Amino acid sequence: TLNGVTGAGGNGAGGAANQLNSPWGLFVADDQAVFIAEYMNHRVMQWKNGDTTNGQVVAGGNGQGNRLNQLNGPTDVLIGKETDSLIICDAENLRVVRWSRCSGTTQGEILIDNIDCYG
Repeated sequence: TLNGVTGAGGNGAGGAANQLNSPWGLFVADDQAVFIAEYMNHRVMQWKNGDTTNGQVVAGGNGQGNRLNQLNGPTDVLIGKETDSLIICDAENLRVVRWSRCSGTTQGEILIDNIDCYG
């Protein structure tokens, strides 16, 4: 018998820091931080290595919308190493956006617009 270990969420669907709602895309960084694109919460969460109790919103999290500080149904995320940024498929806004990983970043920038992207 194999037993899994919960690395993020595990507290039912919801929008709190210890919950996920329709997680789609997942990326594990070199430092083992886990980034999860949450379709229904319109955000990307970061779960640091060793901390499985609470995640941190690192992109979006300002409700559903198309402003630069919002996401609408993100489906995937990865890290662009050259710019140390999150590259996010913002599916329902038909765009790919980049959010800096620097502390204090409050909005992203559009890299590709008017594109169907789901991962």
